[in-house]
Amino acid sequence: MAGLTSLDQVDWADLRNRPHHPSPAAWEDQVVYFLLVDRFSDGREDGYRDVNGQVVAGATPRLTVADRGNAVTTPADADRWRSAGAGWVLGTLAGVTSKIGYLARLGVTAIWVSPVLRQVEGSGSYHCYGTQNFLEVDPHFGTTQDLQALVQVAHAHGIYVVLDVIFNHTGDVFAYDPDRYWTPDGHGGQFLDPRWDVNPYRVAGFRDQGGDPTIPFAPVDPTTPPPALAGVWPAEIFHPATFTAKGRISNWDHDPEFREGDFLGLKDVRLGDGSTDDYRPSPALVALTRAYQYWIGQADVDGFRIDTVKHMDLGAARYVAAVLHEYAMSVGKENFYLIGEITGGRRRAYETLEETGLDAALGIDDIPDRLEYVVKGWRDPSEYFDLFRNSLQVHKDSHVWFRDKVVTVYDDHDQVRKGSHKARFCADAEGPRLALAVLALNVTTLGIPCIYYGSEQALDGAGDNDRYIREAMFGGEFGPFSSRCRHVFDEGHPLYREISTILALRRRPEFIGLRRGRQYLRPISGDGIHFGLPRRFAGRMLSVVPWSRIFLDTETVCAINTDPAAARTAWVTVDAGLHRVGNLLTCHYSTDPGQTGTSEAVEARNGCAVRLTVPPGGFVVYQ
Repeated sequence: MAGLTSLDQVDWADLRNRPHHPSPAAWEDQVVYFLLVDRFSDGREDGYRDVNGQVVAGATPRLTVADRGNAVTTPADADRWRSAGAGWVLGTLAGVTSKIGYLARLGVTAIWVSPVLRQVEGSGSYHCYGTQNFLEVDPHFGTTQDLQALVQVAHAHGIYVVLDVIFNHTGDVFAYDPDRYWTPDGHGGQFLDPRWDVNPYRVAGFRDQGGDPTIPFAPVDPTTPPPALAGVWPAEIFHPATFTAKGRISNWDHDPEFREGDFLGLKDVRLGDGSTDDYRPSPALVALTRAYQYWIGQADVDGFRIDTVKHMDLGAARYVAAVLHEYAMSVGKENFYLIGEITGGRRRAYETLEETGLDAALGIDDIPDRLEYVVKGWRDPSEYFDLFRNSLQVHKDSHVWFRDKVVTVYDDHDQVRKGSHKARFCADAEGPRLALAVLALNVTTLGIPCIYYGSEQALDGAGDNDRYIREAMFGGEFGPFSSRCRHVFDEGHPLYREISTILALRRRPEFIGLRRGRQYLRPISGDGIHFGLPRRFAGRMLSVVPWSRIFLDTETVCAINTDPAAARTAWVTVDAGLHRVGNLLTCHYSTDPGQTGTSEAVEARNGCAVRLTVPPGGFVVYQ
């Protein structure tokens, strides 16, 4: 068997003695970009710019307007395109490396990379959340050396790397031999459905290279291992005791079912026992944690995004956080970041972080929904901003709690919140005209902002399956905008250019408030007399939505316009303690270039206010 088969084969002293890239001082200063490796780049695109800004020749042309829909011109073509999206499209780690210049020029300072470890052979799990070997990079993506090269190039260009990892489950590495729950199969027959009911199920065996359960459900002999693509690795987890073996989850909110059950075909790992304060990690959890320590040392990554934390015992999450932080500090990464996928609202996220030692929560408490629909005019802005203002309910000031403890997103790779109809922000008619506004709101409000890949090119995928919001930016058989064999790495795209300008502004020292300041939704007025928070009254809200970020004695005022068709003007309240009547606020950014550099005077209205005009679907920044 090629490669490592056991953690005992790792040269831990060598890993610790290598030079490692230091952690960022402040993660709230970063802008994260989340990409699925299989769907991002294969490195064969024509006309993109490399890290030095040089144009690269390649095989895949850039998409033009005429190319949109070229993959669905006939029913047969459309079926082929849809089918391609269900499996591997063959983006690579080397392809990601080739686009570091594209990301750096956009203003990205950290990339969240989807899981890259070896998947069950023939599973089609291109997303890589079904790991079979925790010590090997999946060959669809490349090699360990390709992952190392990606991290090295990213670091050389000011970009940190956060790797997506999984402790809760493995891939479908064994088969049940169920003995209960006859269930209709939809074709007139029945089958035995192994669904969770507290009790374990019989197991037929570990799966062999062909997927059949022919390997005894017993510990592996590491001296005579079976073929590389069989079972589950490293040898320390090739053991029946690794798994709960209690069948699939059917009630996702029932505890302990959601902690002990399988994610459909993925197999739940037995993590340990006991209370959080007296948790006893299982040998499998110890081994998995050690495997991820290996990747910190070997690949020099800067953080992990931990999948499905809700489904882990809090004691297991605490063990993981403590052991990974300690190892990272031992190699010089003092602020190695652990971002947990924690569902269930702010209070649950706060309590989970406090109890476990994880560093940040991802997209909690309807943040994605409210970000999207505030900008589209279908939510009151206070619904979004109150997520931050009311954080005193969890005993934290808003700028303390949200500044570096929450990763904010609006589009993502599975959109659980939307049920069976998935749709990127730009999928409806108004989305492309408001795309800058939602990106601007995301990157200039509290939290660590995260951009989902392709948002800067206004990708518009939608459909009844996750695949439709996972388009391949590099084209291939499942390209964006219902295309085939056309890429969209277009640095001339207006949205790319504007967001890069906004992110450059965000990085400037004098705009530290956009990264670390307190935050306030501001009252507005049309007549300069009657003020109130922007809100919906009947139907859609078409309005200026302004907020302030205050750091020490400096106020930065931002505003979007939810009307994509017309400019909107409003008096905007500003801090009376920081401004005097007659003071000038200067426009440092506007989607109307003619506004940039102009000034507005503070007047004695509602304490203090300035009159701001925001372009259609636009964004402005004043200071």
